[in-house]
Amino acid sequence: MADTNLALPVERSTVAPYKILFLVMAIVLLVAAPWFFYPIFLMKVLCFALFAAAFNLLLGYTGLLSFGHAAFFGGAAYFTSHAVTVWSWRPELGLLFGVAGAAALGLVIGFLAIRRKGIYFGMITLALAQMFYFFCLQAPFTHGEDGIQGVPRGNLFGVIPLGDTLNMYFFVLAVFLIGLFAIYRIVHSPFGMIVKAIRENENRAISLGYSVGAYKLAIFVMSAALTGLAGGAKALVFQFATLNDVTWQMSGEVILMALLGGIGTLIGPLVGATLVVTLQTYLATSVFPVTIVMGLTFMVCVLTFRRGVVGEFYHSRTGRGLTQKDGD
Repeated sequence: MADTNLALPVERSTVAPYKILFLVMAIVLLVAAPWFFYPIFLMKVLCFALFAAAFNLLLGYTGLLSFGHAAFFGGAAYFTSHAVTVWSWRPELGLLFGVAGAAALGLVIGFLAIRRKGIYFGMITLALAQMFYFFCLQAPFTHGEDGIQGVPRGNLFGVIPLGDTLNMYFFVLAVFLIGLFAIYRIVHSPFGMIVKAIRENENRAISLGYSVGAYKLAIFVMSAALTGLAGGAKALVFQFATLNDVTWQMSGEVILMALLGGIGTLIGPLVGATLVVTLQTYLATSVFPVTIVMGLTFMVCVLTFRRGVVGEFYHSRTGRGLTQKDGD
């Protein structure tokens, strides 16, 4: 009697050996970096790289342009700083509290914003983020224009002192890698495939029976939470949280980072964030106005690399646009 329990062929995703080698080399370089570069600078790069990658999760893979992501970045910085300074929470718990606060903000703002499309979506996120900015300006726990200063780094798990610069660097590196891995898994999951389908053709996704609004809200909250992870880590690194992190200029900077590196790619925002932070840091003490240099850099990149630095590299290598493997 013939066996009717025939197994269907299963498509297995494989990772090319050169990608594994590149990943291992990148991690080794990041581990060795604090002995060759200023650790505080490296931690700032890692925080903003995660911020840009979280923003790209919304713009690059869903097609939703938010002008208010600074609310989640700065909001998490305030929540984390308040938790570890006033409530004397351990740093990892304060960071989780910042992530939860950013996710809650994302749920509220996203619920209101996803009802509109295109530029109207962006304007709603900007308006709500500005409302949160004025809330931070007036709220007692944020200390207004003075911000929350002298944030203690504390001891990780009550054992590892984060006051030591190297310990703090490896903690931020671990946070960065965890956040990046979470983005990678989201993008390459069935959920991520549906989100990309919504980006490509929303009406067709609706006709297939998907609840587009629910998927948009879910990815918005995920992006906000991961942005909060970056914001909370930055507050611990620099030991303060100020209004600068919730301004509309900060939202503009992360858009610039994503566009420079290449939206719709996993590595692109990291390259863009590194470029922007490096320019800001090393031109801060020069005679050249930082904003003008960044503007000129953006113009050159837009004219030369229309898909961003990494996006243009992918396009030239494959001879086509980004595909569903954009996150590789």
